[in-house]
Amino acid sequence: QVQLVESGGGLVQAGGSLRLSCAASGRTFSNYAMGWFRQAPGKEREFVAAISRSSSRTYYVDFVKGRFTISRDNAKNTVYLQMNSLKPEDTAVYYCAAGSGSYYATPRGPEMYDYWGQGTQVTVSS
Repeated sequence: QVQLVESGGGLVQAGGSLRLSCAASGRTFSNYAMGWFRQAPGKEREFVAAISRSSSRTYYVDFVKGRFTISRDNAKNTVYLQMNSLKPEDTAVYYCAAGSGSYYATPRGPEMYDYWGQGTQVTVSS
C-alpha cells in the first residue's frame, strides 16, 4: 500500500501561483511513477502531468504546458506541482496518484495508477 496526502491548495487570483505537494508513505516511493489529475465540478477527472520514477521524463497535458511543472524528491517521498499563471478554468480538486510500470513510464490514464490521494482544492478567482 502507498498512502498519498496532498497539500498546498487554496484560493488564488488569476495570474497567481500555487505549489501543490503530495507526500507518500508506505512502499518505496521511487518504484512508482507519479501523476497529477484534477476534477472540476460536473466534469470527469482529467490528467494534468506525470513524472517517471527517477524524474528523467515528464509529460504534460497541452493546456498546462508552459505553466505547470511537475517534480519529485525521492529522498523526501514527495511529488510537487508548481502552478503558475493560473486561470479560473484551473479551478478543481487536484489529486496525486502513484502508478507502477516501466522505469521511464509517465502514465496518463487514471487506470494506470494504483494509489490516489484525497485531493486538495484549488480555486482561482477572476
